[in-house]
Amino acid sequence: AGDDAGQLHRPGHRAGAAHLIVRQRTEPRTIHSMTSPIFLTRVVLRNYRSIGQCDVRLGALTYLVGANGSGKSNFMDALHLVRDALTGSLDIALNERGGLSEVRRRSSGHPTNFGIRLEFRLRDGQTGHYAFNVGALADRGYEVQNEECSVGGKGHGPHFEIERGRIKTSSEDFFPAITSDRLALVSLSGLKAFRPVFDALTGMGFYNLNPKVMRDPQKPQDGRLLKPVGENIASVIGHLERTSPDSLALIQEYLQIVVPMIEGVERKQIGPMETLEFRQSMAGAKHPWRFTAQNMSDGTLRALGVLTALFQGNPDHAPTLIGIEEPETALHPAASRALRDALNRASLRTQIIVTSHSPDLMDDPDLNADTVRAVVSEGSETRIAPLDTSSKDAMKQHLFSAGELLRLNQLAPDPESLLAQQRQVSLFGEIAP
Repeated sequence: AGDDAGQLHRPGHRAGAAHLIVRQRTEPRTIHSMTSPIFLTRVVLRNYRSIGQCDVRLGALTYLVGANGSGKSNFMDALHLVRDALTGSLDIALNERGGLSEVRRRSSGHPTNFGIRLEFRLRDGQTGHYAFNVGALADRGYEVQNEECSVGGKGHGPHFEIERGRIKTSSEDFFPAITSDRLALVSLSGLKAFRPVFDALTGMGFYNLNPKVMRDPQKPQDGRLLKPVGENIASVIGHLERTSPDSLALIQEYLQIVVPMIEGVERKQIGPMETLEFRQSMAGAKHPWRFTAQNMSDGTLRALGVLTALFQGNPDHAPTLIGIEEPETALHPAASRALRDALNRASLRTQIIVTSHSPDLMDDPDLNADTVRAVVSEGSETRIAPLDTSSKDAMKQHLFSAGELLRLNQLAPDPESLLAQQRQVSLFGEIAP
């Protein structure tokens, strides 16, 4: 059950399925908000894992493309750490990654801290930034050395600056108790001024989906946001059944393009546990046969996980950002077209970041060169930049697709951008665009 044929055109089987991609480009459903989906406009990192420093601009859809081990996942993990530290605690977020010593960059300079700056645009159109750096203490502990948030620009809206647990400046008369081992924004989320920033940052979702976890029966959980490896996917599908049937229908339509034998999927209760139940057409059978997730292939489950991540939630309350690690894994190369189309479709309502080293996923002559960021490792240090002029020109003139350039090892970062990033950008204050 659940073999990954990955065929977009199967003679005699649902002729209208492949037409879905074309129809969606001309007749979009009311699945997305008309406001801009871009939440994070710029990410500045310093001394995070293999990244010495980077300054990356993001659009509605951004592909981080590079070889295995180049550092794509480290960029994504920095954003994931922010979400984890705000939804749980900084201590837990660091410990889940092996502690501060495993998070800060290892180099001859022996940096003792790491820093993150996120520039954002909230759904009401207000812009701002949130930044912090974390440093090691002599007793193997750590502290938040500086933390800063500004909405609308300092002096024009809510803002605060904190140094080692002490308030330097703030727009608010009331300020809750804070300590240097926690991010202050957690405590400040109770204030109306900073709640939108907290909600937006904790509304991000990051995924490296695990079919084994998705296959096993799951305890009923909160289904509003899919968890990182898909450990609550049955609850998410159940939540969509109740609150957003249009989103679930879209997931099922795309899934049938990727795995043509699948006719649908739903949540199924099994005693105190729950799982997924798939409807699959079988030759000679009058009605579809039903299979639980335990009988489905890795490719089918991973495809469902990726599509659920992309189209989860009520369209008016979708995640602010979705990051997916190598969505093409375990899928037949022929499914790449449908996957690309799903990514494009989802980016109309939610900002999407994708890591990939797959020429098949990037093999699209219409793929916009400005959506691609090349990730390379130079001397064990990750460098991230837009494509160089030659790569962009080749793609814009349809001489080569991004996938073809990747196969030829010619998808290169812009050297001028890499050179500019050698000048250390401040994490704090208002910085040049």
